[in-house]
Amino acid sequence: MLLSYLVPAFLASAMVVAKLVPPGFVTTNGVQFELDGEPFAFVGSNSYNSSELHQTPVETGLTYYQVWEDNDWILNEGSQGFERLDTVLEIAAEFDMRLILTFTNNWVGYGGMELYIDHILPGTSTHDVFYTDEEMIASYQRYVRTIVERYKDSATVFAWEMMNEARCLGDLPSGPDCSAQSRTIPNWYKLQSDYIRSLDPHHLITTGGEGHFNWDNSTLIDDYNFNGEAGEDFDYDLTFENVDFGTYHLYPQSWYPDGNFPLGGGAEGWGLFWIQAHANSAKKVGKPVVLEEFGVTPQSNQTLIYPSWVQLALDTKHGG
Repeated sequence: MLLSYLVPAFLASAMVVAKLVPPGFVTTNGVQFELDGEPFAFVGSNSYNSSELHQTPVETGLTYYQVWEDNDWILNEGSQGFERLDTVLEIAAEFDMRLILTFTNNWVGYGGMELYIDHILPGTSTHDVFYTDEEMIASYQRYVRTIVERYKDSATVFAWEMMNEARCLGDLPSGPDCSAQSRTIPNWYKLQSDYIRSLDPHHLITTGGEGHFNWDNSTLIDDYNFNGEAGEDFDYDLTFENVDFGTYHLYPQSWYPDGNFPLGGGAEGWGLFWIQAHANSAKKVGKPVVLEEFGVTPQSNQTLIYPSWVQLALDTKHGG
């Protein structure tokens, strides 16, 4: 279970009233978040090591929420399982923090969605079968339901996140028919966001995606981040009724290890372009957007680059 910790930075007067939700629940109003009818800005941090484990624990004290046996899983609600997540929410509430809870991970670290593939369709050679196989969809939804029903009355939950970094490929390769153009992942986002909303009418819902685009742009036709090959379509995915805000990530050195950044400008300039592109997309549909993860190395680059990235995010009313 990936957690994002969101800490209130300030509250200001608002001219509008938030939609009818229980007190303390975060809502949206156009491109901004609100808390009890007032603008809500935050500073966030990711806790990747709170991720769910889908495997049988082999270490004393290991935290895990699912144990897989053959083609099904058993929920762990005990002291090494959801009791610990209960405690996390209780402590967060004490400090007026809010959490984004992520239901699974595209990558196998700390479990991940490929364990559904390994156990339900062992021997499957492609990653994207997870998004279309009816048995996997039902299994994922059953897990989602247990979490949502456990915490849907908690104002400490900022939002539900469908998956961390959904792509057509993972540790397994992509199948030939998965792309943004085929709508494999967008259709999955639509299906799951509608399902989550049927369980919980009040909490926000988001994708957890990296923000890949599906642009018809001849200069970027070979670029994985823009040509739809990753499987997402940020502009389109953000239009879904039950996707309340967008997320995207920013790791230019990992994505362009040869240092050959399209559009020029090096890592910093490319990052500024990426931030502005997502701000523009979110503004078009009138929804907030969160720069959910970002990073460069070494530390000397961080002190040079981060201020300009963060400033542009602030100027375009991002969460971060």
